[in-house]
Parts: sequence; structure tokens; C-alpha cells
Amino acid sequence: MDKAVRDYIEAIPPEYRPLFDRIDRLVFDDFPTATVGLSYKMPTYRVDRRRLFVGIWKHGVSIYGWPQGGADSFIARHPTLRTSKGTIQLRVDDAAAVTDDEIRDLVRSALGN
Repeated sequence: MDKAVRDYIEAIPPEYRPLFDRIDRLVFDDFPTATVGLSYKMPTYRVDRRRLFVGIWKHGVSIYGWPQGGADSFIARHPTLRTSKGTIQLRVDDAAAVTDDEIRDLVRSALGN
């Protein structure tokens, strides 16, 4: 991991860091050879040509990068989550109702074959 990514992660407010770390762990559980760098000023996980973007916003963590329709079932199961333009915004309280398997499905949709 390069210095820019480490600096970004170290600057995450403490209330959002556990959620970011959870997503990071789930990415590397399924894709141990993924690389991470900054793109659009946020950590971006890469597997071959595929990307998953994970960034901090003022109320939590935003994730995006799956193909069109790749998050439809997730969004249907969690209609109260804030979403827009292919992005899911997870507030810490909302993320408590999201299982690791659901996050893995999003990760696989973005980074899988």
C-alpha cells in the first residue's frame, strides 16, 4: 500500500474507521491479490481492469464500482439507504443491518469475473 493510501486511511474519522476496515477486510478476503491505490482521491481496489471505489463522506462510507444493475438486489433489500448514480452511502448505523455476505456480494459484483 502506498503512502497516499495509508495517509487517507489514517485520516478517516474514528467513527467511520471500523466500517471502512470491515469493507477493506471483506475485499481482501475474497480478492487477496487486489491492489489498492487512490483514484478520484479515494481508495480504489483493483483486480485486473475492474475497480471498487470506497470513500469517506460526511456521514459514513460510500462504495461504488459494480456494473449497471450489480447492486439492484442489495438496494431492494435496503431501500432506506442513500443511493445515487451507482453509489451506496452507508451510515454507520445503517451498516449494522447489512451483513458481511451482502457486502461481499457487492465486492464480487465490482471485482469478480
